[in-house]
Amino acid sequence: MLPSVTDREEFSALVIRTDFGDSAAWLAVCQELSRPWGNGDYEPAVHIIDDPAWAGATADEVIAAVSADEDLSVVFIADWTTMRDNDHALLAVAVLTREECQSDEEFEIYGGSVRAAPIGIHDIHANLSIANLDFADVVDAAQSDPAGVFRSF
Repeated sequence: MLPSVTDREEFSALVIRTDFGDSAAWLAVCQELSRPWGNGDYEPAVHIIDDPAWAGATADEVIAAVSADEDLSVVFIADWTTMRDNDHALLAVAVLTREECQSDEEFEIYGGSVRAAPIGIHDIHANLSIANLDFADVVDAAQSDPAGVFRSF
């Protein structure tokens, strides 16, 4: 069983490390996450879980573990792909299951996952937190990137 996530401030993006094979890559991810965003106008607000208890956790396991946080609409996972990708793109996963939706169409709009560059997670988290955009908007923005990675709006 995965540990519970506590003490996350509502407007802090949640990043959970699930791959512990490359410390240098993780350091690079953390450095990127700590950079100001929005043309340098905003300081990053990130709650990082760097606990080996999460090693190898799948996206579904992460969602199940964090779903009690009613203020959380997206979680960012630093997984195997993140650590090996040149851009260190994290897996952004909507904290929503198909069972919570009334239809496949609703799940398509509010659920799913996409890769996001570390600097882009702040944009995603902020916009979803204030219900300015839906997760489908994030996915659409990522599709315009040649690598399919969300970078910013």
